[in-house]
Amino acid sequence: MFHRIHRAMASVALAAALLPLAALAQGKTELLVYTALEADQIKAYQEAFEKDHPNVSLKFVRDSTGIVTAKLLAEKANPQADVVWGLAATSLMLLDREGMLMPYAPKNLAAIKPTMRDARNPPTWVGMDVWSSAICFNTVEAGKKNLPKPATWEDLTKPVYRGAITMPHPASSGTGYLMVSAWLQMMGEQKGWAFMDALHQNMGVYTHSGSKPCRQAGAGEFPIGLSFEYRANKTKKDGAPIDIVLPAEGLGWDMEATAILKTTKRPEAAKLLADWATSRKANELYAKNFAIVALPGVQEKLQFIDADIEKMLVKNDFGWAAANRDRILAEWSRRYEAKAEKR
Repeated sequence: MFHRIHRAMASVALAAALLPLAALAQGKTELLVYTALEADQIKAYQEAFEKDHPNVSLKFVRDSTGIVTAKLLAEKANPQADVVWGLAATSLMLLDREGMLMPYAPKNLAAIKPTMRDARNPPTWVGMDVWSSAICFNTVEAGKKNLPKPATWEDLTKPVYRGAITMPHPASSGTGYLMVSAWLQMMGEQKGWAFMDALHQNMGVYTHSGSKPCRQAGAGEFPIGLSFEYRANKTKKDGAPIDIVLPAEGLGWDMEATAILKTTKRPEAAKLLADWATSRKANELYAKNFAIVALPGVQEKLQFIDADIEKMLVKNDFGWAAANRDRILAEWSRRYEAKAEKR
C-alpha cells in the first residue's frame, strides 16, 4: 500500500512539474521584430500575420531607418532581434556585410521580381516594396508667401524658397539617405554636393523622420516638405491642402525588405514570418501603401499619385549606396548638421 501511495504521489509530483512545460509547449512563440515601417502600417500587417499564424506573436521595435540600422549594428555582439521586417535594402546590405543575416529562400521567392531581392541563392534579404522621394507643397501657405510650385529638384535652390523647406536627416531617415544618394548618383559627386550646398541655404530644418517634413507641410509649418510618396499620398488623403510634386529629374528610392538574423533562437517561427512576408496576402497589404511592390500583378495606383512612379525612379546602385554610406553621411554632417532638428 505504501509503495502504491508513494508511486501515486510521485506521479502527481511529476505531472505537476511537467505542467509548466506543457503550457509552454502550447503557448505562443514570440518574435522580436525590428522595423522602420510606418507606425500606421504595422497594425494591419501584424494582425494579418498573427491571424494566419496564431501560435506566433510579434513584438515590434520601431524607429526611423538610420536609428534601427545603428541599433542593429551596435547589438552585433549580442543581437536581440529575430527578424527585420521593413528596413531599407541598403541597410540590410550593411548587416549582411557584417555576417549578421541568415540565408533563407522564402516559399514564394520564385514569384518575386528578380530586381527586388538579394541575387544570391538562397538570399539573405527579400524586398517588399519600393518607396521613393516626393515633395509635399502646401498650396495655402505658398499662396500667402507668393511661392511658385517647384517642378524640379533644381527649382528648390532658388532664393525665393529661403527658409521654406524641410527634409529628413539622412543619418536618421532612410528617406533622407535615398535622396542624398540619388542626387550624388544622378549629378555626380561634385555637382551633387554643390546642389546640396545651395539647397541648404533654403533649408529650415532637417528632421529625424522621413514622414515629418510632409506632415509639417500639411500642417502649414513649412510650405515645402521633402518626403516620400506614401506619406504624401496619405497626407493629402487626410485632407491637407498639399500638391504632390515628383521632380522631373527623377526620384530617389530604396526598397523595404525582410531578413532573418543569423542568431535568432526561434528560426522556424522566423522562417514562417519570412514566408508570409513574400506571400500574395502580404503584398496586397503593401500595395495599399506603396505604388510598387515585390510581387508582379498586385500593385495598385495610389489615389493622389498621377505619374507612373516606376518609370521615374533614377538608376540606383544599391551596392554603391551601401558601401559609401558612412563616408557620405560624415561629409553631409560636416556641411549641414547645424540645421538638424534637436533630438
